[in-house]
Amino acid sequence: MSDTGLRILVVDDERAIRRYLRTSLTALGYEVLEAATGNEALQSAMTDHPDILILDLGLPDMDGVEVVRRIREWSNVPILILSVRDREDDKVVALDAGADDYLTKPFGIKELLARIRVAIRHRTPDQQDTVFEVEDLRVDLGKREVFVQGNRVALTPTEYDLIKVLVQHAGRVLTHNQLLRQVWGPAYENEAHLLRVNISNLRRKIEPNPDQPRYILTEPGVGYRLRED
Repeated sequence: MSDTGLRILVVDDERAIRRYLRTSLTALGYEVLEAATGNEALQSAMTDHPDILILDLGLPDMDGVEVVRRIREWSNVPILILSVRDREDDKVVALDAGADDYLTKPFGIKELLARIRVAIRHRTPDQQDTVFEVEDLRVDLGKREVFVQGNRVALTPTEYDLIKVLVQHAGRVLTHNQLLRQVWGPAYENEAHLLRVNISNLRRKIEPNPDQPRYILTEPGVGYRLRED
């Protein structure tokens, strides 16, 4: 299915931002819906069934993070945060609440479009037969095998679970807490050292230069992102 024709809900209390995004996205074939408040966004998400939300955090009636939490109670629709808040803590809170990605204002339309494409590619559940490839790295989830330059890499079960989660969310930022929950379970959310050790071990096995990683990228203070292209 082509991305064109997909429905994007833009949630921002600034009319100028909504108008700019409507003009830019409509010209590329997207259908654009608008909401100026959190309550309008929640209502539109339920009745209009958008394919992706672009959400500001500073809404007049409720914080955008609360909008994310409420939507995540019943929907997995991709949510891209677009906000002036650029503190690491703000990004972590939004991503932990269930947002898929975070972009700060001012923003470039090319980067926004790239983030939209990533989010849309992940709008459906991941399939177990996924084969992920970038440069010399190949991960076959169906066969539970990882290859670098055509050579099979031996991973521990935990290392494999970690790269599997990264592959399933390739191109998207995963916070430390999200990775700890998905790989080790909720009881390990405060065990950041486990994540650091396993990321380090994984990089030594798959990266050409672990000190300058090309595949598993660090988002300082937030988490990690698996490079997608």
